[in-house]
Amino acid sequence: MPRFAHILVHSTEGVETITLNRPEKRNALSPALIEELLAALEEAASNECSAVILTGAGPAFCAGVDIEYLGASLTHPPAQHRLDAVNMAGVLRMLYDFPKPVIAAVNGPAIGSGMSLATIPAFTLATPWVRFALNEVRMGFVPTVAVSFLLRQVGEKRTRELLLTGRTLKAQEAMQMGLVTEVVAAEELMQTAHSLARTLQQNSPQAMHALKQLLVAHSRRQLDEEIEEAIEMNARQGTSADFMEGIKACLEQRRAEWPSLKGKA
Repeated sequence: MPRFAHILVHSTEGVETITLNRPEKRNALSPALIEELLAALEEAASNECSAVILTGAGPAFCAGVDIEYLGASLTHPPAQHRLDAVNMAGVLRMLYDFPKPVIAAVNGPAIGSGMSLATIPAFTLATPWVRFALNEVRMGFVPTVAVSFLLRQVGEKRTRELLLTGRTLKAQEAMQMGLVTEVVAAEELMQTAHSLARTLQQNSPQAMHALKQLLVAHSRRQLDEEIEEAIEMNARQGTSADFMEGIKACLEQRRAEWPSLKGKA
């Protein structure tokens, strides 16, 4: 039996490819998938591979957190919301701190937490028709853990604009912002990712590891504090009336009627 149910792991010529494998759900993130992804990354960090490629099966890279799980989470206690935030933060922090180069080969839409998975790695390759969005605000939620990473990538002004509007970015615009390394034709995506990995293999693994440690060290303490604050806010927001209404409206395919607006004109 395969070791993982929701991801695929394939190694070739010292490069480990991790594929999110829920194409019928547009690779939406469930607790089980997040757990498997973290386990696969931990193994890749300690094995002999020189680089990791992260991609998605089917037409999407990752649609964010599974909407069915979000629906079920409406009855979860704050402790469960906190645990979910801790697990998501663990994956994103692993990608940020990873001791080896990680290349995101973004083959389709990367939405919500999927956008973070796509843009936090050291390299992000995307096809021209890929779309990115941190649109949680439209469901009454806050992409708390993503905030710290996005601030470091695009600055405060752009972070405010992207998060408050929840708007969609095309691949070319995302590249202009610095979120995407290169826009690549769809038929060349994986070939380009492997070519980049082979180029990186010519560098000193020890030197690249040391460089990544140096980059991470500059922000470690501040990032630790920011992520802990983000986790606590995530737990609180997960039990808010607006979040509950936002998820219900999404599941029922209707416009949300925000409880926080009631009584205001």
